Amino acid sequence: MNLHQFRFIQEAARRNLNLTEAAKALHTSQPGVSKAIIELEEELGVEIFARHGKRLRRITEPGQHVLRSIELIMREVGNLRRIGEQFSAQDSGTLSIATTHTQARYVLPVPVAKLRDAYPKVNISLHQGTPAEVAKMVIDEVAEIGIATESLSDYPDLITMPCYEWQHVVVVPKTHPLAQKERLTLEDLAAEPIITYHPSFTGRTRVDHAFAQRKLSPRIALEAIDSDVIKTYVRLGLGIGILAEMALRDGAQPGVQTGADADLAVRPAGQLFGQNVARVAFKRGAYLRNFVFKFAELMSDRLDRRLIARAMSGEAIDHEL
Repeated sequence: MNLHQFRFIQEAARRNLNLTEAAKALHTSQPGVSKAIIELEEELGVEIFARHGKRLRRITEPGQHVLRSIELIMREVGNLRRIGEQFSAQDSGTLSIATTHTQARYVLPVPVAKLRDAYPKVNISLHQGTPAEVAKMVIDEVAEIGIATESLSDYPDLITMPCYEWQHVVVVPKTHPLAQKERLTLEDLAAEPIITYHPSFTGRTRVDHAFAQRKLSPRIALEAIDSDVIKTYVRLGLGIGILAEMALRDGAQPGVQTGADADLAVRPAGQLFGQNVARVAFKRGAYLRNFVFKFAELMSDRLDRRLIARAMSGEAIDHEL
């Protein structure tokens, strides 16, 4: 048995048993993948996959155990590679970060710049996606660290820790009637067309839940994943915006409009939708290089190397905010 066979079996499972897609992902041929799987099955004396003709149909019971062992082996192979890089490359290499658009656009620039100052030989690779895609990229080791608000704590293969709290804000043109009100209600918002995030992004579930609790049915005029898009359509008068407070650039804060967003009236909405928690995630059991710890510390003063190492070691600690 060899690592190539393990990679082929692991990728076949990830690609829903589609050997053609697995072969493409591994830059090899479909017959080669199929042959490697059969050879390992013959060596082990069990069927990893049940077949119908030449097609894989499902993972067998012994196959489930084989896949779990392969996952452990491949994780440790990745750890060995990172250990080698840590001690031979003198804190150089690539830090891969999986995150959402809002985090990448508004939160990460400062910690990324500070990391580059501390580790000038480290390159940064940003991968953007939905919170579910962020989780998958960390689990599949496409990224070493994931950052998002939703979903990350739902995966047993991830160690997640709270990074910072944030609230939603309501933005309207300064000429809008709601701009004259200092404290808004859900009824105020439900009476207007609303422009906000797609349901899987940036705390949208809290927004929907708050309206549902009050038995209100707001009219969502437009959904987007980009906060700048939301603000653009608010400026065009298509509706009022509900967005993340960190999307206000140049120091604009609720009640204070400066810089690029000075034409908008901003009102806090934490009292309506509650507080959101952005989380960082690492793959359970992964070896973290020095600059990964450093980046997490730059993301939040609540995180430090000691606390992260304790969580990664499996110690049952309370690391909630």
